[in-house]
Amino acid sequence: MTLRLNSDDERLLAELAEAEGISRQALTIRAIHEMAERRGHAAKVSQASERARDRYAKLLERLGE
Repeated sequence: MTLRLNSDDERLLAELAEAEGISRQALTIRAIHEMAERRGHAAKVSQASERARDRYAKLLERLGE
């Protein structure tokens, strides 16, 4: 795979990789995994919130009165 970056993004990637002491490829892979983990966590939180709203809908309605 080829990753095309503009000069600012390339510079930022190089600076971050150097600061972390890893290659640019390793940093890119880490960023992909971290984003996937955050998205998965957000989906789980959203699902749990929906279940709680359904479960406690009547109570929440009464509290809002």
